[in-house]
Amino acid sequence: MFFKLFSLFLIIPLVEIYLLVKIGGIIGAFNTVLVILITASLGAYLTKSQGFRVLQQIQDATRQGYMPGNELLHGLFVLVGGFALLTPGFLTDAIGFSMLIPPVREIYVGIAKGIIRKKIEQGNFQMRMYTDFR
Repeated sequence: MFFKLFSLFLIIPLVEIYLLVKIGGIIGAFNTVLVILITASLGAYLTKSQGFRVLQQIQDATRQGYMPGNELLHGLFVLVGGFALLTPGFLTDAIGFSMLIPPVREIYVGIAKGIIRKKIEQGNFQMRMYTDFR
């Protein structure tokens, strides 16, 4: 697990730097910074609107009396997508925007459900509850 996280935190920034330099060389430094600021602003707006939509779906599911598992996963991916869009870079922007498009986000949710289901079947899924009794 440590190696996977280490690779993730090493490879993604290297790819982002490479893309920023390459694209900056083509469109110019000012335009590159402008694109990053625009995508961050657009990402914040989309994250807010999609977040409120998912929150409404969670509330509707709760009112109807069932556990909003799908809706919570959608909320997780909206949150991750929002963070990805606030991170400067073209790769993270592409990933972030894909997580904010509901039909594409459904693919992420399906993959996450498959991973969770597989871990439960193998007995590798653990849930812990932490309480603070101060």
